[in-house]
Amino acid sequence: MAYAAPWWLPGGNLQTIWPALYGRRTAGTAPRYRRERWTAPDGDFIDLDWLEDGASASAPASEPTPAAARGLPARDDAVAARAARSRRPLLVLFHGLEGSSRSHYAEAFADVARERGLAYVVPHFRGCSGELNHGPRAYHSGDHEEIQWILERLRAAHDGPLLAVGVSLGGNALLRWAGEAGACASRLADAVASVCSPLDLAAGGQAIGRGFNRLVYTTMFLRTMRPKALAKLAQHPGLFDRQALLAARDLYEFDNVFTAPLHGFRGTDDYYARASAKPHLARIRIPALALNARNDPFVPAASLPDARQAGPSVTLWQPQQGGHVGFPSGPWPTHVRAMPQAVGAWLLAHIG
Repeated sequence: MAYAAPWWLPGGNLQTIWPALYGRRTAGTAPRYRRERWTAPDGDFIDLDWLEDGASASAPASEPTPAAARGLPARDDAVAARAARSRRPLLVLFHGLEGSSRSHYAEAFADVARERGLAYVVPHFRGCSGELNHGPRAYHSGDHEEIQWILERLRAAHDGPLLAVGVSLGGNALLRWAGEAGACASRLADAVASVCSPLDLAAGGQAIGRGFNRLVYTTMFLRTMRPKALAKLAQHPGLFDRQALLAARDLYEFDNVFTAPLHGFRGTDDYYARASAKPHLARIRIPALALNARNDPFVPAASLPDARQAGPSVTLWQPQQGGHVGFPSGPWPTHVRAMPQAVGAWLLAHIG
């Protein structure tokens, strides 16, 4: 991806913050979504938002026979509807830390999907859809088991090509899944892409915990993560040490109290080591793209993989500019569609 930021937005921080706040996300109206709730294997739930005002894998071209008329429970109507789906490509977006289908990048990808006639869905990691999930489990950067389950269910419900993109945390989890799945990944996805993902979580954790990053970005994340964790403690008394969580002043400390122990890790260091996708990139056997701006304030350029570490199936795009999921383009006040257009075109070019 050849990219140069507008001259008046120098540096990774401006290229991160400005587009998230002011960049135009769509060429027209904001995307409309239809929400679907799935019951997870452990009895909890996740919410998925399907693009409504465009091609939707869950909205068939013709109305199916109602489930009741076929002797099926009414709750099976959504599954029955997808039985009449077309073979258009489905683009799945896994959002970043504390993201959602309304994140600036999610709406920009939705607009590109609408423009290209793709079906599009954003599965929300647990607790990110606006409603606290029921169980003690939340989500984390290496959650490849959750990715596997989501892709398996989407694959079973869609005949056409399936493409997946993960942004930041979601991208690390997606590539972690692709490395874990190896050759079996092709059963579920034609191609995958990560955008601005901290593929080396220890390096990313150190970067976001220092200086301006700690003051601005860490504060922003903890502003939503801490109340969610406390609500989870109210659901499940004794789940973790409340005072230790309140004392956490950065993501490393938060992960040590909450994220790591809740998901089977011994602590933050163990979590970062086992959840990072970088050591597993060479095991990927489907077309994969890793896009990282070299001035990303969250992801040090020195931590990015090189071609040898990535392996033959992974394409590396590492432009000098772009910030963290920023890539502002065009005249004032800029737009954020250039990156989704480039990533979407790469994915579509690798449909098997």
